[in-house]
Amino acid sequence: MLEKEIEKVLVAKVKELGGRAYKWTSPGNSGVPDRMVILPGRPPIFVELKTDKGKLTRLQMMQIERLKKLGQDVRVVYGMDGLNCLLREIGIATN
Repeated sequence: MLEKEIEKVLVAKVKELGGRAYKWTSPGNSGVPDRMVILPGRPPIFVELKTDKGKLTRLQMMQIERLKKLGQDVRVVYGMDGLNCLLREIGIATN
């Protein structure tokens, strides 16, 4: 499955809970995670999506580490299985 297809599922499922999964682009800061997941009454989750065999770039690893050092919740999700695990963890039913 392509990364953009996984991303569509994430966005749809988050919306079901009344949340948003904003596409994150930060000019001058390449390598930031793909999405910021905002759910009602919860802190944000930064999500980097990859295919089952996808790999983080060095720049992505650096950005993720920076966010984690700031106390942020950052997840790297591999494929639909990884996405389903994340969704269950944050309370979104999966099929």
